[in-house]
Amino acid sequence: MHSAVLLIEFGSILLGLGLLGRAAGRFQLSPIPLYLLAGLAFGEGGLLPLGASEEFVAIGAEIGVILLLLMLGLEYSAGDLVTNLKAHYPSGLVDCALNAVPGAVAALLLGWGPVAAVVLAGVTWISSSGVIAKVLGDLGRVGNRETPVILSVLVLEDLAMAVYLPIVTALVAGAGLLAGSVTLTVALGAAGLVLFVAVRYGRVISRFVSNDDPEKLLLVVLGLTILVAGLAQQLQVSAAVGAFLVGIALSGEVAEGAHILLSPLRDLFAAVFFVFFGLHTDPASIPPVLLPALALALLTAATKIATGYWAARRAGISVGGRWRAGGALVARGEFSIVIAGLAVSAGIEPSLGPLATAYVLILVVLGPLTARYTEPLARRLSERRAARTDASRAAEASVSVGRD
Repeated sequence: MHSAVLLIEFGSILLGLGLLGRAAGRFQLSPIPLYLLAGLAFGEGGLLPLGASEEFVAIGAEIGVILLLLMLGLEYSAGDLVTNLKAHYPSGLVDCALNAVPGAVAALLLGWGPVAAVVLAGVTWISSSGVIAKVLGDLGRVGNRETPVILSVLVLEDLAMAVYLPIVTALVAGAGLLAGSVTLTVALGAAGLVLFVAVRYGRVISRFVSNDDPEKLLLVVLGLTILVAGLAQQLQVSAAVGAFLVGIALSGEVAEGAHILLSPLRDLFAAVFFVFFGLHTDPASIPPVLLPALALALLTAATKIATGYWAARRAGISVGGRWRAGGALVARGEFSIVIAGLAVSAGIEPSLGPLATAYVLILVVLGPLTARYTEPLARRLSERRAARTDASRAAEASVSVGRD
């Protein structure tokens, strides 16, 4: 009976997602906001809460994030990654300063104390790699010149999380200096080891994975990715970073074949991830914290756009690409919820959880819209400003001629 209910619920979710995706495609919009609203409607406190399939959906959501980051990694070689990290680390520092500080200041203004300030700084700092990867694919911008800049900022954020998360974990648990230092050392060592193996032995890994049979290639790539992601998470390094580095390690025909085979799976599980995010949000907890969350979301959307613009300008990207890079980085998602969850489970500040959820929901809906419309909006404003300037100069010239 339980398995029948599970199949009915999960089948209904997939059917609903397919119909929502078709509706979004008809209006040339990203389906992500619709997926999230569907999750809200069928989650805790929603119109028709689901029960039997929640755990199944949770596992599917985790695989969705892993596949999104794996596919991003397949687009670039290990050499590209190292070159971009060396070139763009100042962008990571600007990103941290512009986007973590507003969260920390907001927590202190709300009287939440220093530990909550560190937590909220992380919530506002980290962009959603999963949402951004999906949006870049939907908008057909994976091959754009600004995309490596966007990915560099995301990778720097994910690697910074390898340091940040153990620190937050130790802070919210009230751990001593020794225990916190051990956790941090293990996390840094694991991140460095995975990166070293991906860069140094990428060709060996590609040869090991390579196979002419599509079925075997699919099983080996998928198995290796989930295995590395799980090991990374066990060592308190992000599973997303592990999956991304597996993608980086694969190259040539192996990467091309894996990309073709895994694309449908990525789309399926990515949609499940966004539904899962909505399922875990009680709509009744949002109204009391909506105004501060909205103010923080608008402020940090602007600072993210500034971050992307600055990073793309530094890389010599055209003005249009700078705005596209800024707009693409706005979305927050899975990492922000994970960070807030650490504080909530430790009982740090009761209002932090609902505020972080409302904040992420606003930006995960706003993010795909800023990715699509920031550059056209900036272009139109620039054209209007130029037209006003030309009209003003023409009027001044006309007055000058009249006087003469």
